Amino acid sequence: MSADPLPPSSSRSPVFESVETVPGVAKPDPILIASGVRRTFGGLAAVDVDRVEVQRNSITALIGPNGAGKTTFFNLLTGFDKVDTGDWTFDGHPMRGVAPHKTAKLGMVRTFQLTKSLTRLSVMENMRLGAPQQQGERFWKAPFRAMWKDEESQITARAEQLLERFKMTHMRDEYAGALSGGQRKLLEMARALMVNPTMIMLDEPMAGVNPALKQSLLQHIVSLREEGRTVLFVEHDMDMVHEIAEWVVVMAEGRVIAEGPPSVIGANQAVIDAYLGAHQNIDLGGT
Repeated sequence: MSADPLPPSSSRSPVFESVETVPGVAKPDPILIASGVRRTFGGLAAVDVDRVEVQRNSITALIGPNGAGKTTFFNLLTGFDKVDTGDWTFDGHPMRGVAPHKTAKLGMVRTFQLTKSLTRLSVMENMRLGAPQQQGERFWKAPFRAMWKDEESQITARAEQLLERFKMTHMRDEYAGALSGGQRKLLEMARALMVNPTMIMLDEPMAGVNPALKQSLLQHIVSLREEGRTVLFVEHDMDMVHEIAEWVVVMAEGRVIAEGPPSVIGANQAVIDAYLGAHQNIDLGGT
């Protein structure tokens, strides 16, 4: 895949041209709607989101200072943590109380800031584990390989295609634990696609990635949108946000304080104040 610079995000956001730049604003065709989502820890509100809508078939960034509640919000939406109050829907399905594996089955998958690859399994074995509802995992079918060997072949073929797409075919038999941080990010993204999701949520996809792999990861994320998928990602790398995000949601102290295209967010005084409380000399303007 070409490593040429990506076009400015403003040229890729026609759907947002008529959307107001205010927190909780309605989107033309939201795939994810969260309302009144609140999670407290020992009396401290880690997440207190009145309303957020994520536009279908778009790339949306979720940013904010450390401790803003971004990853906790991801955990709540994907069933890895439980809300105190609030509801959300994904593609019209009520999602409160839905387990993570059922969330993935419905088409919403996520990656983690700290990659969750199984280090003592090969890259290919990690990929196969990403396939949902495998017959060979059922207790009564597991001993009878003849009942599921064709499905296993199909899963392997799907994994091979994705490894080729992510330029990892030559690593298929290596232990996942031997991969670099950036290669593990690629593996986790490729494995997430084994379920053919409608929406993929990436938690700091650039964390620990060396500069040589960053542009490749950016191109892969853009390709997800080009395939008709929705991307929501948490990121501290503001250059990445300006390069690929079409819309930005900003959290601070658990609340959504701003929304808008990257060019508008970079000049928002509430956003600047939120960041300066934790990061002196941060550049929100992009390059």
